[in-house]
Amino acid sequence: MNSEQTPVTGDERKQDLAEPIRALSNFYEAFNNRDLAKMANVWAQTEEIAMDNPVGGITRGWTEIKAVYERIFNGRAQVYVEFYDYTVHQQGEMFYAVGRERAEVRIGETVINLVFRTSRIFQLMDGQWRQVHHHGSIEEPELLARYQRAVREGV
Repeated sequence: MNSEQTPVTGDERKQDLAEPIRALSNFYEAFNNRDLAKMANVWAQTEEIAMDNPVGGITRGWTEIKAVYERIFNGRAQVYVEFYDYTVHQQGEMFYAVGRERAEVRIGETVINLVFRTSRIFQLMDGQWRQVHHHGSIEEPELLARYQRAVREGV
């Protein structure tokens, strides 16, 4: 299976996208626009969902996951992310996407460029794809530490 190199950014014309790419685009649109209401529409609103990322660690349930996004969206760091080098695997009412994210983190004049390994799992619920799991990791320890400081402390 060949991976897709055209990035998903959230700026795609949604009507031109087939599912499940539209669901991925909705996530990146919410994230890159720091839109918590749209992010709430992307995620399933249950306590069974889980996220493991470099800023929040392992979080479970929408309340904990929402708090991570609130910290990112309300912090001084401006974070832009796009998904690329990915494959999508669908099994009935679930799909998962595995790939990489390129991120640019800005705090004033300081720019940190990062690459994440990323996987996302979505489930079809009441006719809508909802994210139920996300895992993201940064391979380089120094960049991980800089990113965590940028989001947590704004430095």
